Amino acid sequence: MNDVNLKLVQKDQAQEAAVCRAPDGALSIKEVGKIYDPEGVHVVALEDCSLEITAGEFVAIVGPSGCGKSTLLNIMAGFDNLTAGEILLDGEPLATLDTAPKPGPDRVVVFQHGALFPWKTVLENVTYGPVVQGVMSPEEANDRGREMLSRVGLNNIETSYPGQLSSGMQRRVEIIRALINNPKVLLLDEPFRAMDTVTKSASHQYLLELYNATGKTIFFITHDLEEAIFLADKVLVMTTRPGYIKQTLEVDLPRPRHYGMLASVEFIEMKSELVGAVHEEAVKAFEAGEREMA
Repeated sequence: MNDVNLKLVQKDQAQEAAVCRAPDGALSIKEVGKIYDPEGVHVVALEDCSLEITAGEFVAIVGPSGCGKSTLLNIMAGFDNLTAGEILLDGEPLATLDTAPKPGPDRVVVFQHGALFPWKTVLENVTYGPVVQGVMSPEEANDRGREMLSRVGLNNIETSYPGQLSSGMQRRVEIIRALINNPKVLLLDEPFRAMDTVTKSASHQYLLELYNATGKTIFFITHDLEEAIFLADKVLVMTTRPGYIKQTLEVDLPRPRHYGMLASVEFIEMKSELVGAVHEEAVKAFEAGEREMA
């Protein structure tokens, strides 16, 4: 085999290996516990919480208020520590009893109330991360930022400031700002909670378009059961405190998703199953609160 043919074979093998290589972003949450103990109160937020999220999977998590959803997300993001168990990202320790979690560019969070820099324009907000990290030049970041903003219908607002935008537009900008950093995992903590129905519907479609385009692992917290089913590959139901995974609902809806699916028999049956599971935990939470008040 001559040198030219050998190089062609090696190139084909490298491309094939790249295609076959598993994508990044697999999360393994193993028997995680979290105890808050301010002044000896000893609040058990999470206990024996375990789940597996494959790379590129869209996972939504639901449950009654105070069940530990945001606590789990904060540990995954590196904002809080755990008191039992471990979390692995692509097989490497992310949070353990011996490994203090810390924020990193491989996990980016988008919160309900937003965190855009009010003194920076939309494009400056979007490009800030990759430029500061030295991952892209300002020119490269601007080109990429404009391309991504255009994908979610925001190609004409790059010189606007966050205060000039609607809540739906702000969330889209934040998600683009997160994705331009090319994280392994996107963590979304009720990003669409305060939106009206029309704005939320549009935001869902834009998020799904970005998910279909990037294939990033998404961990999505919500109280909206329809939202959870419509967006996710699977929906996890957490118990009331101490929180752990009570039930996993596999969402057998084809992608790309469309709103006509909400009227399907399959969707209605899945929603009914979730309503029952979440209601049961909500009643437990209410009764526990009543006992604590007594």
